[in-house]
Amino acid sequence: MRLRELCGVGRSPDLPLRLQLPGSELELRAWLRVLPGRRYVGLAEWQGRLVLAKLLVGRKAAQQFRREQDGIDLLVAGGINTPPLLASGFASDAGGWLLFDYLDGARSLGDAWYEVERQSMLSDRQRELLGPALEVIGTLHRKGLWQQDLHLDNLLCHDGQLYLVDGGSMRVEMQGRPLSLRRVLQNLGIFFAQLSAEIDPFIDELLESYRRSNDTHAFSAAALQGRIGKVRRWRLRDYLRKAGRDCSLFHVQTGPQGLRAVRREEVGPLAPLLNDPDHCLAQSHLHKAGGSSTVARVDLAGRLLLVKRYNIKGFTHYLRRCWRPSRAWHSWREGNRLMFLGIPTPKPLAVIERRNCWLRDRAYLVTEYLEGEDIISCFRSFHEDTPPLAQLRALDGLFAALLRERISHGDMKGHNLIWHDGQWALIDLDGMRRHCCQRSFARAYARDRARFLKNWPSDSALYRLLDQRLPRVPGTPIR
Repeated sequence: MRLRELCGVGRSPDLPLRLQLPGSELELRAWLRVLPGRRYVGLAEWQGRLVLAKLLVGRKAAQQFRREQDGIDLLVAGGINTPPLLASGFASDAGGWLLFDYLDGARSLGDAWYEVERQSMLSDRQRELLGPALEVIGTLHRKGLWQQDLHLDNLLCHDGQLYLVDGGSMRVEMQGRPLSLRRVLQNLGIFFAQLSAEIDPFIDELLESYRRSNDTHAFSAAALQGRIGKVRRWRLRDYLRKAGRDCSLFHVQTGPQGLRAVRREEVGPLAPLLNDPDHCLAQSHLHKAGGSSTVARVDLAGRLLLVKRYNIKGFTHYLRRCWRPSRAWHSWREGNRLMFLGIPTPKPLAVIERRNCWLRDRAYLVTEYLEGEDIISCFRSFHEDTPPLAQLRALDGLFAALLRERISHGDMKGHNLIWHDGQWALIDLDGMRRHCCQRSFARAYARDRARFLKNWPSDSALYRLLDQRLPRVPGTPIR
């Protein structure tokens, strides 16, 4: 295949793929990132060695190629670790290519952080990851450089060193002179916005690592908070929009007869279920067979899933539901919101809406199945005693996160909190809501808190303990 033909091969070109470049041949073995018709990044063999190939096609290929080349030059001139560029070129009738030395065994900082992010803030392992990253960012800023798309996956850990990748997003303010304070705060805001809000009290401590490589400006974490919050809100909005459109993360099909949204990596594994969800439900273990919904545990090739079908009870019910987003869609959106915010919940895998000329009918939600006891079962023997400290602290963390993000659940009965993997996971998200108005959130949170405490007798020691521990929103009634 020739380079220009990549424009028409879609999102998943067949592998292995032999690509003809001027003067050489490239054999693609694995795709790492694909933007159809624009950019293809993959692991390849070139002249007997493994390389990371970045292939640029389409009408903006020339502009992207220049940015990549200029960004790499800036990194090299600044003495910043970056994978060596072995070969590059551009053909006006085909596109551009950049071949980098492949750092075998390298892991992104994002993957490394994922393994430790649930540890207590700020653990030694977390500090070992974030400290060197901030030193690299400080070095960039001291040299007048910044990365426009600064995220954790653009920093690679390899043989005890950090390498910065993605030259296409490198920018220079004034080469050789430190970055301005405005740009520093903006860039650091992007970096910290990708971490959980639980890290915020430790930002000043982490900034010591940054100042070791760039002490040009004196500023504190307080100066960053506004920018961090703004970027976090934008990232969440962007992620939720992606959950409803076809992109690299989600496969979405929509039309007058229905909607189907699936995590892209689940399209193949979930196909038997998504093609006939009613058949799978009929052959599975039912948890609930009510009029408004049917819930079942489905065993799909040895993998346990939870499938919830939202039923239409009759014509009147249909008229009330057909014109607005289904409860399945609402649960899909809120489940993705919680996952993005780091609040435990079963991972939402797919959603289906049946439609008739765009009018909604029954709908289905597919999530991971969580093995574990609900909080009623876990606390059953502690009505006059103190539950395990780990479970109490996890409960504190859950309510603190809901307060911080102004999220109300809407039905905080004990069966909707599952103890799984050392955390309390929220399920049944039909009534969940994120509030823009503090006043409406305060009322909703007060109802959630009261409903949660109602799971135990009001004269029990457990009720009194939880009532003391759970935070109240100022201005809400004490119940």
